[in-house]
Amino acid sequence: MADPGYFRPLSAVPKGAWLPLGLLALWSGLALGHVVESPLFISPLSVLSAPFADPDGREIWAALGASLLRVFAGGIVGAVLGLALGTACGLLRVAALSLAPTVHSLRQIAVFAWIPLFTAWLGNGETTKLVFTALSTFFPLFLAAEQGMRATPAALQEAAATLGLSRRTRLLQLHFPAALPNIAIGIQIAALSAWIGTIGAEYAIGNGRGLGSYIASARDQFRMDIVLVGVLALAAGGVALHRVCRLIAARLSPWTKD
Repeated sequence: MADPGYFRPLSAVPKGAWLPLGLLALWSGLALGHVVESPLFISPLSVLSAPFADPDGREIWAALGASLLRVFAGGIVGAVLGLALGTACGLLRVAALSLAPTVHSLRQIAVFAWIPLFTAWLGNGETTKLVFTALSTFFPLFLAAEQGMRATPAALQEAAATLGLSRRTRLLQLHFPAALPNIAIGIQIAALSAWIGTIGAEYAIGNGRGLGSYIASARDQFRMDIVLVGVLALAAGGVALHRVCRLIAARLSPWTKD
């Protein structure tokens, strides 16, 4: 009978890691056994060494930094506009009637369908990428702020009106706290939308530095090891952004649980 202590290290492995570890083991076995003979099938060791040993692979660090800067710069602009307009449409009847229908109609357009229009208007430079990132961030936060502001209980609104609280006080101490759970979720969605939008814009436009451009260039050179390095960096960046946004959401609304 097998010693139970033999399996103890395996129990420490998170259950969610079993599938990727199994796929990695299968991939390594196929590569080491030369089961698949193709220049497009490379070993995991080649992928892991490329960001450090390969001159082209080392460009991943500059590309990742450029993409993160675009997410931050464009995301801040889109977040501010989304929160401001969403708050206005959630609280002001005139904004809800005049502005919200147009924004909701534009929200139905697939986000990548805007790329040809932006490149025609703004060219293939940095401005287009930043505008696209801002747009990717704008819609989730607009919707979160609009719905959140409308979530304020009617009884509390009546109490605030009875007490004669100013509009500013009601916004900061009544409506905004009520909207925080929605806004916290909106931040998480907006961050991932901005990340995907940034990489997609870089990939579609193809010039300049960035993770999307890095992957597109490696694809054109048939460097599958570098393509996979870019894909892994894309996944790692998305996970990191998600975790940061969850921390922000927890700080914004500590009384809510995931």
